[in-house]
Order: sequence, then C-alpha cells, then structure tokens
Amino acid sequence: MPGFQLDYLKVILIGVLAGTATRINLLRIDYRQYPGYPHGYLAHAALGFIASALGAVAVPAIAKPDYVAVTFLALAAQQFREIRNIERRTLESLEKTELVKRGMDYIEGIARTFEARNYLVMGTSFVTALAAHLSGLPAAGVTAFLALLASRYFMSGGVIGDICDVVPARLNFEYAILKVNEIGIINIGLKSMREKILRDGLAVMIKPRDGNARATVHDIGQRMAIAFTASVILGTKKDIDIAEFTPIARKNPDTGEVGLYIMPVEKDIEKLIAAVKLTPVLESARSKPLNAVSNVKAVEEKVV
Repeated sequence: MPGFQLDYLKVILIGVLAGTATRINLLRIDYRQYPGYPHGYLAHAALGFIASALGAVAVPAIAKPDYVAVTFLALAAQQFREIRNIERRTLESLEKTELVKRGMDYIEGIARTFEARNYLVMGTSFVTALAAHLSGLPAAGVTAFLALLASRYFMSGGVIGDICDVVPARLNFEYAILKVNEIGIINIGLKSMREKILRDGLAVMIKPRDGNARATVHDIGQRMAIAFTASVILGTKKDIDIAEFTPIARKNPDTGEVGLYIMPVEKDIEKLIAAVKLTPVLESARSKPLNAVSNVKAVEEKVV
C-alpha cells in the first residue's frame, strides 16, 4: 500500500463529489425539454448524490471487510428501477397535454436513460473512491475524469443522421390528398387550408442507408419521435382545433423512405433537416435484420 493513503471519510467524500459532478454534467436541458424546471433539476441532482454515496461507501465496506454492508447495493438497484417507473408515469401525464405527442416508445427510452444514469453515477463514484483508497488523490482525479468521459460516451446514443440521409422534399396535392413527393400524407378538404400548407409548410424525405435503417424508421414510435423533435426545434402552427397542421411522418411502402410534413413557426428547411438528423434512434426501434439474414444464410449453408 502507498505511504500516502486517505482515510475512509476522505475516500467516501471524493467518490461522492465525482459521482455528483457526473450526474450534474449529464443533467442538461435540450430539445427534449425534460427536465426543464428547477424542481426537476433538484430531484435528479439529489438522486445523483444518493447514487454516488452508495457507490463510494461500497469501497470502505469491501476494504474493512464488511461484505454484508455491500448488499445494500441490491436495494439501490431496486430503487433506481422505481425511478424509471416514476419518470415513465410523469412523462405519460405530460403527454396528455402535448399537441405533438412524443410517443410511448420515446417516453420509455427517456425513462430507461434516467435509470441508467444513476448506475453510471454509482460506477463513477465507486471507481474514483477505489482509486483514492489504493493510490491517493492524483489517481482519483484522473480516474474521475476518465469515468466522466466514459459516462458521456455511454449516454450519447445514435441519431437518425447516423443511419439515414435527410433531403428537402416537395409538398403537393393530388386532388385533396397532401403528398410529400409521392407519399400520401393526409386529406385536406378546405381549399384555403391547402393554399396555406403549400405556402407555409415544409417537407423532407428520410432515406435509409441500409436494411437496418429501413427497419428502424419503419417503427411508428421512431417516426413519432422524429415529428416531435422537428416540432420542438422549429415550432408548429398546430393547435387544438387545427388537425391539418399536425406534423406527420409517413412511409413509402415500396422503398421504405419516410416523408415528413410540418407546418413550422420558423420556416427554415436547413434547420428542419438538422432537427430530423438530431432525433435519437430509440432503443425499441433499433433493429438489425441484415444480421439475421446473414445468420439464416449461414444455417442454410450448414443444412445443405
């Protein structure tokens, strides 16, 4: 053991500081607008503090050794699962008043993310406290920094721009049917409404780069997430009694391409393209049928 060794209280304190700092760093408002209020920040920062304390205390418990004390980590895991349920219920309640819905898939993804962040915080505090116990304060600082970078990496999932090309598209009408290029979107009865849509509306085509991407944007929840993200970033003219202005993403059944129509407050096609590309790929929508095809071919070759 090194001559310079921190006592257990300092070890715990360093681990708690590193874990809490990680949680605060991961807690930032973005286009998803959640959490977007002071009480939400406070609640999640407090949960991050608790998670980091649990991770840091585990190191002295193991070093003592007091392995029975480590069993409280199992209780922590149960509490973090309950956090996911709370976040899900909260977002489901908010969904009732949203003019443009996130979709249940998006809500479940956000809830899972909040649960996972607490595990990352616990892991950061644990490895930082362990480094402080074994090698002192400088090693703990380096470990905390590397753990923070790792946490940011694991929380940065894929986005639509990674798997699809997004290009401008043309809004047009075939009789009363609004179309994005050749994809039928919605029936618009009033002539004045059709004229306004052609004047103020925007549209893009989302072109999957391979079969895996095609399966992902085929998911309805993923398409709802795309429409929601676009409406948040550009704004939307939709109101309670104007169903025609609802952002809609529809698929071309022959090609798998998706057309998105929106009536934005800010008519900027480049910003719309950027917003669509920024939409996260939902865990529930992520699919890799190309891998399955390869496995099927391998099995067929063995059978033959």
